[in-house]
Amino acid sequence: MRFLIVPVVFLASVLAARAAGEPGIIKGSDRFEFVYRVKLPEIKGEARVWIPLAKTDSFQTVTEEELNIPMKWEKVQDRDYANDICVLHPQPADSGKTIELRYRVERKEKAAYSASSADAARYLRPEKLVPINETFRTLAQKAVADKKDDLDRAKALYDHVMGRMRYDKSGTGWGRGDALYACDARTGNCSDFHAYFIALARSIGIPARFAIGATIPADKNEGTIDGYHCWAEFFADGRWVPVDISEAWKNPKLADYYFGHNPANRFELTKGRDLVVDPEPASGPINFLAYPLLEMNGELTKPETTFMFRRIGA
Repeated sequence: MRFLIVPVVFLASVLAARAAGEPGIIKGSDRFEFVYRVKLPEIKGEARVWIPLAKTDSFQTVTEEELNIPMKWEKVQDRDYANDICVLHPQPADSGKTIELRYRVERKEKAAYSASSADAARYLRPEKLVPINETFRTLAQKAVADKKDDLDRAKALYDHVMGRMRYDKSGTGWGRGDALYACDARTGNCSDFHAYFIALARSIGIPARFAIGATIPADKNEGTIDGYHCWAEFFADGRWVPVDISEAWKNPKLADYYFGHNPANRFELTKGRDLVVDPEPASGPINFLAYPLLEMNGELTKPETTFMFRRIGA
C-alpha cells in the first residue's frame, strides 16, 4: 500500500491526546488516508454492487486520491440524503477483481452546530426498522419525566439507552439497526443503540437522524479498521447535537463527552436510512450503506471488504 510519511509533530499531537486520559478520542483535528477495498467473489449471472463514496461537509474535507474501479460503473445519489454512491455492473470476467477507493481526509471534532429548523421535521418520520409506536412513546415519556427542554429530554433518553442496553454482538438479530429488536433484546451494536435512541426521540417530537462511517483508531497510526461505526444527531434549540451512545456505554467515563461530541478521528461515509437509489436493489431501499451491497441474481452476497488507514501530515 502507498502511504505518506507521518511528521513527528503530528504524531506528538496524537500522543498528547492519548496521554490526556481520554482513550479513543482525538480532539481538535485529525488527518489520515483512508482506503476502502472490496474484492469481488465469483460473478455468476446478473450482478450489481452499491458502494458509498465519501463526501466533503462542514466537518470533513475529503479528497479522492484514487478511485480504482476496473469495470463498468456509474455515480448516483440517493433521493433523500444526496449521498454519493458508486453502482458497479460486474460481469463474470470481473470475478475476483479488487475495487480500491483511496481518500485523503481532514476531519474536525464535531460539537453541536447551528442549523435551520426548516429541514428538521423530516427527521420525525418513521423508517422501516425505526418505527414510531406507543411502546416507544411510553418508554420515552417515562424516561423524560417532567423535563421540558428538548436538550434535557434528549439527555434523559441518552441516559435511558445507556442504562437499558448492553453492547453485545452474540446471537442473531443484532446489527441491522432494528429499534424493535433493540428494545426487546436490550443488546446490540452501534446501529441498534442508535436506532433505539432515534425511535424514542422521534416518538416525543425530537427530530433525530443517523450517520455511518468508521472510527479511526487513536492508539496507532496505521493499520486495518475492525468495521463500520455509526452515531446519531438530534435537533434541539436550533442546533444539531451529535451523540454516540454505544461508545459511551463502552467508555462510561466519556459519557458526558459523547453527549454533544464526535471526536476528530471519525470518517463519515453516508447519512440516513432506507436509501432510495436508481438503480434500486431488488430488496428495495438500502437499510444503511457502509459496507458494499452486492446483489447477484437478486440474492444478497457479502464481498470481502477491508478498511485501512494511515495518519498523514498537513
